[in-house]
Amino acid sequence: MSRSPLEPKWGAIPVRSPRERGSRTPLHSTVRSVEGGRCCRRASLRSDAVGQDLPVSGTCASEFKAVREAFVANFTERGEVGAAVCVMINGEVVIDLVGGWIDDAHTRPWRDRTLVNIYSAGKGLLATLALQLIDKGRLALDGLVGGIWEDYACRGKEDTLVRHAMAHLAGVPAIREPLTNDDLWDWDRMTAALAATQAWFEPGTRVVYHTNTYGHLVGEIIRRAGGRSVSEALRELTLGLGADVWCSVPPEEQPRCADVIFDPPPALRTSMARATSSRDELQRMTFLAYLNPPGYGSAGVVNTPEWRGAQIPAANAHATAKGLAQVYAALLVPNRLVSSDLLVEATTIQAAGDCPILGEHVEYGLGFVPTSAGRPMGTNKRAFGHFGTGGAVGFGDPDAGLAFGYVMNHVVPRWQSTRNRALIDSLYRCLHRFG
Repeated sequence: MSRSPLEPKWGAIPVRSPRERGSRTPLHSTVRSVEGGRCCRRASLRSDAVGQDLPVSGTCASEFKAVREAFVANFTERGEVGAAVCVMINGEVVIDLVGGWIDDAHTRPWRDRTLVNIYSAGKGLLATLALQLIDKGRLALDGLVGGIWEDYACRGKEDTLVRHAMAHLAGVPAIREPLTNDDLWDWDRMTAALAATQAWFEPGTRVVYHTNTYGHLVGEIIRRAGGRSVSEALRELTLGLGADVWCSVPPEEQPRCADVIFDPPPALRTSMARATSSRDELQRMTFLAYLNPPGYGSAGVVNTPEWRGAQIPAANAHATAKGLAQVYAALLVPNRLVSSDLLVEATTIQAAGDCPILGEHVEYGLGFVPTSAGRPMGTNKRAFGHFGTGGAVGFGDPDAGLAFGYVMNHVVPRWQSTRNRALIDSLYRCLHRFG
């Protein structure tokens, strides 16, 4: 891995909004003294946008003050409620900021150990677990899924390869059998229903985003090939990295979880009866992808103990921004988590086309999304990662030696948002300026 030309200075900077810098209004709380060239500052900024003090804390190297400013502006100008951002360069933390609140009432401040649902940003974590099994020879990328999951090899899915499953080419973006939320909490019930589903498309012939079924499909492949559940495998990985990332948050850790503030789009408010009765096959498939079970897309259940504690790997991973960045930082170290050649393959486009689920052109690697004009992750062509609903994102940039994690609790439509774009764009402007 090439090293970034940037050599950050490690003194942290006070967090001030653009408005406060112009008026020289002091921060509303004290700033602890600097010791050994770095400090942790907790500031309360007065925000007219929210009408109350805005808690912000963390550290930021001086070269990246524009990112700190963009982070604060997300609250004061772009409607952010609670969020965190972490950037690591060559394994060293240069930005680690948290701010806002973990609840819609703005009564509980976001802390550095606050966990939050990261939706599809967790797909990159799932991909990492599968790639590790391929490296170990426990799983063959071009082997049949039915070779390790016999019940799956039926109803048009007999020729599904592991590669198809990982690249959204498996043809099963939705389960046909009507399911309930009680089924959603039951891993065996969900995977059995998926195995029994008739393929919507011939495997390998059409890219269709497996927005929720991806987790049960790839997750069950991981379980059968590795002998452990996704939550167990992920916990072993993250413990080794010291990364605060979970799939199935245990009860004792759930008090750290931020409430997700989410007004579901009309597609997620459609009744199951309407979804199953639609005569348009693609429309019915899309409804079922999000609504079968009714809580598959998290609507109505996202802040419950059941959702947080279940294994729904495509949608309910929980993380801190630093934990997400730590995973991508480890991926950038040659052969540490995944062999270098396999990672190059996994982050290269494997499937591309117009997706009927998303209604847009998509490009996928093996569980990761390569940077593209539609979903840019910085300015370097080899960057890879995954966005999540509402704007959460984790990615790695091998050319800059950079790992990025951003998490938030106020969900806005789709993945791109003015908030994550402001952070990423300001970050790369800083890199180019000091590079």
